[in-house]
Amino acid sequence: MNRGASKGDFVSVSVSVQLALSCMILTVAESTHGQPLLLKTETFDVDPGWDGRNNRATDPSPRQIVQNFGFSSSTNAGGPAGEIGGFITPAGEPAFYGKVIAPTSLNDPLSASGILNVPQGGGHTLIGFFNADTVNEWRTPNTIALRIYGRGTYFLAYLEYGTGLWRAGGTSFGGEAAIPSGAADYPFSLNYDPNGAGGLGTVTATFGSSSTVMTLDSGHKADGAMFNRFGILNVMKSADDPGQIWLDNVTINGEAHPFNSDPGWDQRNNRRTYTSTNVRPRFDFGYSPGSNFAGGQSGGEIGGHTFRGDSRVEFNGTRMAYYGGRLNDTLSLNQPLHAEGKVGFHRGVSDSTTLIGFFHSDDSMRSNDSQNSATPENFVGAAIEGPSSEGFYLYPTYGLDQEGVRADGGRGTPTPPYLYPDGESRHWTLDYHPDGNGGTGSITVTLDGQAVTLNLDAGHKQIGAHFNRCGMITTHIDGSGQTVYFDDLTYTIGFAPPTLTIAKTAPAEVLLQWPTNYTGFSVESVLSLDAASLWQPISNVVTINGAVFSVSVSTTNAVQFFRLHKPRD
Repeated sequence: MNRGASKGDFVSVSVSVQLALSCMILTVAESTHGQPLLLKTETFDVDPGWDGRNNRATDPSPRQIVQNFGFSSSTNAGGPAGEIGGFITPAGEPAFYGKVIAPTSLNDPLSASGILNVPQGGGHTLIGFFNADTVNEWRTPNTIALRIYGRGTYFLAYLEYGTGLWRAGGTSFGGEAAIPSGAADYPFSLNYDPNGAGGLGTVTATFGSSSTVMTLDSGHKADGAMFNRFGILNVMKSADDPGQIWLDNVTINGEAHPFNSDPGWDQRNNRRTYTSTNVRPRFDFGYSPGSNFAGGQSGGEIGGHTFRGDSRVEFNGTRMAYYGGRLNDTLSLNQPLHAEGKVGFHRGVSDSTTLIGFFHSDDSMRSNDSQNSATPENFVGAAIEGPSSEGFYLYPTYGLDQEGVRADGGRGTPTPPYLYPDGESRHWTLDYHPDGNGGTGSITVTLDGQAVTLNLDAGHKQIGAHFNRCGMITTHIDGSGQTVYFDDLTYTIGFAPPTLTIAKTAPAEVLLQWPTNYTGFSVESVLSLDAASLWQPISNVVTINGAVFSVSVSTTNAVQFFRLHKPRD
């Protein structure tokens, strides 16, 4: 098992306890200050009983989604009877009405034009080229489109694209100028030139009297994209306010569509009313019995639907959430940390984040209005996040026991690995090295073997952080959602148990000893190991002799058992 460290850093053993401790079968990890650390593996075949807070939220309430658009004999867009459009609701679930076109790519020219009417109200809708097989989220891969955002008496218009690898770009018309909604009809055009800007590819669009030209970012054309529809598609973030749009006299790649009769275009969920729980920020993640979205060894995993959290005081902690396994000990930036497992990323909306790693159940959930940093305090882990121009990375990040202190190293070096929301199972690792980068500390994350390292800033390890959970936790600045699952998770849970030695020093007396680098333990005794027996603390004086704690205990009973006990944090 590759843990991102040298062979000498990790060993595997079985821990058996005779007089000292109850049985544990774990893996010993890299040691620090003489104390070996333990790794635990969860395959989630059964409910692990992890701790959760707000992770199965009931607020906000589910929302009714109404989709009612397609061909209509109406005249809202100003022409003779017959047009397409209607009532469209932005939601987490896709809905579209589109003409099937011959598959085309970013190496092919594309063109469309027509007349658009936007009644007053809400709504958030795409009009353009897309791929019916990849409509899953926004920003939407395999798209070149106009985006219409209803704002009541006016709307905003944007031009955007998404590659086949979820990398996106966009611009606005008139610097997000308010365009009047209502009776006005607006001519529009949309043209893609694969040879524009020296071969980078350009999209030229007009909307009413405004025009704009957008050049694809360097490398985006090489990502590729495939388009097989032109039409109307809802923006797929989460449930939001609906609106209307109407189109008429549309020409697609030179073919005119006056809509004098029903064109029989392809459709999905465009005449449907249903209830959705994908409402921002209704968290819905945790143990998922039987599912296998992360591609683990067997059914059962953790994950689900996350949103970015919000730490502002007005929400009293209700807009932050976590789901995590309890650690045996509270760990800090002075100990190495390790986690690894399988991840399946199934849906990623722009401006969204999922965090996996080590955190504190209380001190990573503190409310604060400063909004200086999205990363929770007392966190070491990995983030699944954009920016939209790059799709999604998996990269290391951390937060200290101090609000707003951020790393200067960004997402680390070299460029982090891309994690695509395509549902494929991938292997990831996380390693924090307290001695990394010359002693400042470093975090390395890998995805299918591709590594990125983030060095802690000088002085940050001294500020400190502490952790008592490993799992999923939300950010502190709000945003959109992801659907992601994790399985076969191995993670550091604490220190290996100390060895309690026993030596007879007199006919009725024994000397119990354990290493002094294990603090906080006390000796307990019991006469029988049956279920009814209760361990009792020994109050004898504990002394320090060199590198060991020592306590002498009288043994007047024929049989007596001893153990070391440390209360869990």
